[in-house]
Amino acid sequence: MVNEKRVARLMRANEISSEAVKKFKVQTTDSNHDLPIAPRMFETEHVDSVMAPDQVYVGDITYVWTEEGFLFLAIFMDIFTRKIVGHASDDNMRAELVLEALSMAVGRQDVASGQVIAHSDQGSQFASEKLRDKMNLVGIIASMSRKGNCWDNAHCESFFHSLKTELVYRTDFKTREEAKQAIFEWIECWYNSERRHSALEYMAPNEYEKLAKAA
Repeated sequence: MVNEKRVARLMRANEISSEAVKKFKVQTTDSNHDLPIAPRMFETEHVDSVMAPDQVYVGDITYVWTEEGFLFLAIFMDIFTRKIVGHASDDNMRAELVLEALSMAVGRQDVASGQVIAHSDQGSQFASEKLRDKMNLVGIIASMSRKGNCWDNAHCESFFHSLKTELVYRTDFKTREEAKQAIFEWIECWYNSERRHSALEYMAPNEYEKLAKAA
């Protein structure tokens, strides 16, 4: 079987095009549920009001294609530092995936009770009882965007775009485990540690966080 990415490269090289077809897209947000919806405590248009690390995290889910099938990735990003404070990947996008990502954030960051807002869409994973229980236990305040408004979580969308253009679209992953390891290394060894952001005075997230906490 020939990999679809290789076919695409060969078609471009030989100036071959196909008839347009609707691109398949996995729906990662299921907001048609009866679970509690948290109030919108954070508005992305007021991002300048976030003045320190560990005040607002934004969370979301995306997917990566491998020859074994899809790998799903959940993240939480610190709005102030752009650091991916928590992430997890698996072959499904059940609530446990988001819970694992949040648990990583709680374990590695300075999460003071009642001081951190975790903002997300209205997806069932973020509204799940398991995640709500974890947030209540550690004192994280849940916040959810307006239904169907992608701009409310633009920071995560920007990160996913960087991940896919800089790593995923350049790599043919044979297995989910291969993709999982590559994404982990890209986030921890490159994005958080080395990748400079104009919004962070051209510092990497870890460096910017360290400087902010020392001030």
